[in-house]
Amino acid sequence: MQAYALTLDKFLDHAAKWSPDQDIVTAEDAGAISRIGYAALRDRSRRLTAAFLALGLNFGDRVATLAWNSQAHLETYFALMGAGMVCHTLNPRLTVAHLAAMVEEAKDRLLLVSSDLAPLAASVARVCPSLRGLVIMGGGDLERIAQEAPPGLAIWDYDVLLAAETAPADWGGFHEETPAGLCYTSGTTGRPKGVLYTHRSNYLHTLRALQADAFALTGRDSLLLAVPMFHANAWGLPFAAPAVGARLILPGRRLDGASLAKLMRAERATIAVGVQTVWLGVADHLDREGGELPDLERIVIGGSHCPQALIDRLEERLGARVQTSWGMTELSPLGVIASRDAAAEALNGAGRPLMGLDLKLTDAEGRTLPEQRGPIGHLRVRGHSVLDRYFMAEADSLDAEGYFDTGDLASLDEAGNLTLRGRAKDLIKSGGEWINPAEIEEIVGRLPEVALAAVIPRDDPKWGERPVLVVEPAQGRALEADQLLDALRGRVADWWLPDQVLIVREMPLAATGKIDKPRLRAKYLDPKSGPV
Repeated sequence: MQAYALTLDKFLDHAAKWSPDQDIVTAEDAGAISRIGYAALRDRSRRLTAAFLALGLNFGDRVATLAWNSQAHLETYFALMGAGMVCHTLNPRLTVAHLAAMVEEAKDRLLLVSSDLAPLAASVARVCPSLRGLVIMGGGDLERIAQEAPPGLAIWDYDVLLAAETAPADWGGFHEETPAGLCYTSGTTGRPKGVLYTHRSNYLHTLRALQADAFALTGRDSLLLAVPMFHANAWGLPFAAPAVGARLILPGRRLDGASLAKLMRAERATIAVGVQTVWLGVADHLDREGGELPDLERIVIGGSHCPQALIDRLEERLGARVQTSWGMTELSPLGVIASRDAAAEALNGAGRPLMGLDLKLTDAEGRTLPEQRGPIGHLRVRGHSVLDRYFMAEADSLDAEGYFDTGDLASLDEAGNLTLRGRAKDLIKSGGEWINPAEIEEIVGRLPEVALAAVIPRDDPKWGERPVLVVEPAQGRALEADQLLDALRGRVADWWLPDQVLIVREMPLAATGKIDKPRLRAKYLDPKSGPV
């Protein structure tokens, strides 16, 4: 059989040849819409590769992006990966300290940034000596940006760099196990952990995601991509869309209900993907202002558990089938997904595993449960797109059978549908993003007025979960909620700030002397528990 390296440039090559005029649509900040076909986008991406090579980048170099879902970001994906460089996507919702830790560990050479995020990029660059320069997407005042950046840092305009290159660079010609992308897990376990994707892993993930029982994307679809491209490669859909020649709709940074509803209606989106908060915003907007989305057929939700009441509301108001899913950065990221045709799968679980991913349930010590259907256990997974070890780690993160411990508690029904039952650790998932309670507890616990502090999750109909801070004052000390929140501001991301602060007389403790968080939740978050 022919040798055929499974490299990601082949997806865009295929789209450019067989769907050359199919639209990639980008919503610009000023309300304008830009369009480009796959053939033209491939030409620009290959010329962008030439521009990167002219700047001195080489095969294997890592380049960071700090950008929204846009044509320029998509071009950058393929320009870097097609030449065997690594595209390291950064989440602009994180703090400068978290971002800088990721950039420094990755030794990124350049940072490509949306113009509105340039001040954040300049702050990161001030503490990241590995960076050679910034490339600004979407224009902006380069002189002002240069004043904010560290002295001597090179700054280039994206469009000027691209215009200077008339000859496209060649792609491919390297091994399919070459690294392609780097995504970090948001620093939710004390420090950021990187997951390094290969061309092979992402290629096979794309084929798995395109299965009829998964995203089932086709060339007739118009895909609204509301999941960020900095979030595990937007669930791999920037590769899946060109693989089938689907129309791709990129909303930029505006993910509010009004903007998305307008864009989806105007561009006749048939499939839309994102976390449940996004679709709740669209439903709320339509309830207030009226209107329908007549072309929308399916909504794929991931990021956190979606209550059945919300699924019912979205299906009724948006007139589309809801598909639930579960995944994580370490899985590239798709784990399980509910079939588009089996509504019952969405009732209690996230969906079923697809070919290429296996899972098992274990006890707390890692022993496989003898009965896999029914009991709750610790969820472990393995497959062609599951990491073996974290970036820069010295050892694999797998058990003796090659399974990765997800940190989740889960159960399987008789049909193989997976239901997440909480997490072995106390991480809080809000709007599809993780919050680390330990980091909040550590900051608050440093205050002399605080004896004990704990952060627990409260169910939220919009965000999935939100943090609640519970504090026991030091003896003889007085505390106010604003004082505690002020201690956190600037130390954690704004969206990490607890929605509620409870100051209690005595913190419940477990037999080991540790704070008993289950009792905290039962006592203070149970609506039947009464006032604090």
